[in-house]
Amino acid sequence: MKLFPAGSRPTKRAPEEYFTGTVWQDPVIVAEAPARLVTFRVSFEPGARTAWHTHPFGQTLYVIAGVGRFQTEGKPVVEIKPGDTVWIPPGEKHWHGAAPTTGMTHIAMQEALDGKTADWMEKVSDEQYAKPVG
Repeated sequence: MKLFPAGSRPTKRAPEEYFTGTVWQDPVIVAEAPARLVTFRVSFEPGARTAWHTHPFGQTLYVIAGVGRFQTEGKPVVEIKPGDTVWIPPGEKHWHGAAPTTGMTHIAMQEALDGKTADWMEKVSDEQYAKPVG
């Protein structure tokens, strides 16, 4: 058993190469092998979002605050709100982030494959982000 006291792992700004806008990450758990679970609380300021990406074992998002957006490649943009859970299957290309005028915080849960939890791709363009919620 390990206890990680509150405040023992600092908030970090998400890497600009994988995110647009201001995004903060708070580690919840990066489990030791043989476990593979990696979980973060991720807070997106209004208009902030991830780049397109996939996950080798899929990803679960649990929205805890604000209003966000989510899109799978080739499908409409959807709005996500507190209490919503989004399951993204392995290899599904997607992005997620805050609404244009409202921030959003979610818990992101995924498993690592050889230490890697995501395959990052191109950034979501302003035109892609601005598509109406459908």
